[in-house]
Amino acid sequence: MTAILGISAFYHDAAACVVCDGEIIAAAQEERFTRKKHDPDFPRQAIAYCLREAGLSVADLDCVGFYDKPLLKFERILESYLAVAPRGLRSFVTALPVWLREKLFTRDTIRSELPEFEGKVFFSEHHESHAASAFYPSPFAEAAVLTMDGVGEWATSSYGVGRGKNLDLLAELHYPHSLGMLYSAFTYYTGFKVNSGEYKIMGLAPYGEPRYAERIFDTLLRLHDDGSFKLDMRYFNYAQGLTMTNAAFDEVFGGPPREPESDVTQREMDLAASVQVVTEEIVLRMARHVHRETGMANLCLAGGVALNCVGNGRLLREGPFERLWIQPAAGDAGGALGVALAIHHKVLGRERRPPPAGDAMKGAYLGPMFSDDEIREELDTLGAVYECLPTAALLEKTAGVLASEKIVGWLQGRMEFGPRALGGRSILGDPRSTKMQSVMNQKIKYRESFRPFAPSVLRERVADYFDLDGDSPYMLLVAPIRAERRIPMTQAQQALFGIEQLNVPRSDLPAVTHVDYSARIQTVHRETNPLYHGLLERFYAQTECPVLVNTSFNVRGEPIVCTPRDAYLCFMRTEMDVLVVGSFLLQKGSQPPLADDIDWRTQYALD
Repeated sequence: MTAILGISAFYHDAAACVVCDGEIIAAAQEERFTRKKHDPDFPRQAIAYCLREAGLSVADLDCVGFYDKPLLKFERILESYLAVAPRGLRSFVTALPVWLREKLFTRDTIRSELPEFEGKVFFSEHHESHAASAFYPSPFAEAAVLTMDGVGEWATSSYGVGRGKNLDLLAELHYPHSLGMLYSAFTYYTGFKVNSGEYKIMGLAPYGEPRYAERIFDTLLRLHDDGSFKLDMRYFNYAQGLTMTNAAFDEVFGGPPREPESDVTQREMDLAASVQVVTEEIVLRMARHVHRETGMANLCLAGGVALNCVGNGRLLREGPFERLWIQPAAGDAGGALGVALAIHHKVLGRERRPPPAGDAMKGAYLGPMFSDDEIREELDTLGAVYECLPTAALLEKTAGVLASEKIVGWLQGRMEFGPRALGGRSILGDPRSTKMQSVMNQKIKYRESFRPFAPSVLRERVADYFDLDGDSPYMLLVAPIRAERRIPMTQAQQALFGIEQLNVPRSDLPAVTHVDYSARIQTVHRETNPLYHGLLERFYAQTECPVLVNTSFNVRGEPIVCTPRDAYLCFMRTEMDVLVVGSFLLQKGSQPPLADDIDWRTQYALD
């Protein structure tokens, strides 16, 4: 057996993955264990978990791979600062100690953290790791691959071709010209946190009009037919400063950035709509160019921009490719998986296996799971009050709770790898409820009211509700609600604009229908998550609705829960009504007050 550990770290979303003989055994982000959102540090606990899941010690590993090349990245940073010197000195002085302390010596760090490891350490280029994470687990024997993010070493986008075990990148777009950076610039300018708030821009866009799109095209960038572009760096500050934009950018768009946590105005909504339209146009041009150059029918996507599910949906509907497959951990965390697979196939030359059940990601359920005995012990330690039910009764009762418009925390099976909760670590609700979106946002998630929620739908019933041709198991495609399910707007409602549109029901699934009659869909498959599929079936039997609201089991500013302890603490600190974890169902009103001295961290020890 060949065992490979993949690692991503030191920027954001550190993660680890173990691949054995080409099979993805385990993968997880470090944040889930440390409870530090987007934790960038060396993923000690994620590594320990992955080795434990694989039944391996550090000494059993044949290879360790790191997801990018630190020396090449440092070269880019030095050249970028030298190109703008003496500007950027403050930013350079801030960044340099971190590089000299740890990032330049990643190989030494790996050796010191894994002292029993005696094999080779490999480094893959950042976009090669993204491409490998996209192609090798995909269901395609051959496909084009397109990667798009902020920046790796020099590359900000790349494309190539995968055939069998071979994967070749053919062209790259280089820093500072970056689609990810452009989107993040507007994330910053509209008052949200970079590398975290990009989802908010995507969710805010339908409330606005793309009034600034032409201004972006005319002023900020020069776009070519093949999707390549150059940004006018006079308007950006990220290459030399500590902010994304500058005073020249402010002048173009009529004022300074929004102060974080201040009211979101129509201006921010229109800016979000504008950068979303620009992003979609660039992605479509890139995809058409890749199709012309490769002649492939299938396309695989990865990189942070591939998490833009609105753009993905448009690419599926309007683009030239017959089928898309998107890596569910498309951001930096997925680089750990990508480098491990690249070592297996490209370095060691091992053939690809035909993927089971559609793809090789196992539904993205690659994290820890807990037995009923472990759950019971944890609940007893916490002093929780619960009832233990057989599976059929548990599903029936949970479906009934949901049908009565109560909100359920749901921890079952293995934790998901990537930013989406897919029925392993989810908060669930009734999509038919007109109050569900506002209640979940304000009383459960403690986040902005405009944020939309996603529907989980039985795969066999998706066409009854959504204009989606195919699967969306990883919640990475947005599609329209079917016309017959829409609620026509009155003349008065049509006159509303901006956030005033929020409380207007748009369909018979108001809790998951966005203001533009779209939804970010998860198709639930019996093969990959039979328990969650079974819950949807019971809800369907009780209500004639095969759809549930599904949002990640966390509150604003915290990572998705990992353990039963995490779930219980989140449950007790919010206004969720019921917690279902393993075979146990807990009612909020039956629980004792939460103790103040609970240690919420998870600890996995390296062997």
